[in-house]
Amino acid sequence: MSGTVLIIEDDTRIANWVKVYFERAGYSVEVAHDGASGLALARSLAPNLVILDLMLPRLDGVELCRILRRESDVPIIMLTAREAPAERIIGLESGADDYVVKPFDPEEVIARAEAVLRRVKGKVQQMLTHGAITLNETTGTVTVGDEPVALSQAQTALLSTFMHHPNQVLTREQLISLTFDDEFEGFDRAIDSQIARLRRQINREGRQPIQTVYGAGYKFVAEDA
Repeated sequence: MSGTVLIIEDDTRIANWVKVYFERAGYSVEVAHDGASGLALARSLAPNLVILDLMLPRLDGVELCRILRRESDVPIIMLTAREAPAERIIGLESGADDYVVKPFDPEEVIARAEAVLRRVKGKVQQMLTHGAITLNETTGTVTVGDEPVALSQAQTALLSTFMHHPNQVLTREQLISLTFDDEFEGFDRAIDSQIARLRRQINREGRQPIQTVYGAGYKFVAEDA
């Protein structure tokens, strides 16, 4: 694979270390050492992938992730030294597609990056529509009615899985397998967090197609079924 990777990391040693590994893997790499500079570079470069540290000067990683997600669907992998599940969930709720906890193996970051990029590149050209929701699987764009909705890659992938399996109850394990090819090494609550944010984004006038089936999982209720 190839493309442009933007690394936003205030630790120069870690940033350069990860940069070398991505360059060896064939990527073009740019680095920013604070959140404000990272945001400016992201806007000017339109990278294929962002590697984002959670703790940054000038603009923290969570807020930066939220801004990037509002403006684009660029895949984002968050780096964090925080091991508490709650901190990981915060990162995912802000729009990150995956996370890696420090200390980490740079090859793991490369593997996760390529998994995310494969999901983006491998999308079949197809328009899915159920009720007011339309998903363009080529571009990853989502509209509810005529209003565009900004989702992370993970949330878009989850929506695609739901729309491909309307009116079926899917367990968390099935959602992970169908959506991420078992490459999502998160945990049940991380999936719940992604689904909760997705539900907030697609909810209109109290009409919520993704329903919780207690003790079983989730079901996408198609209005046009």
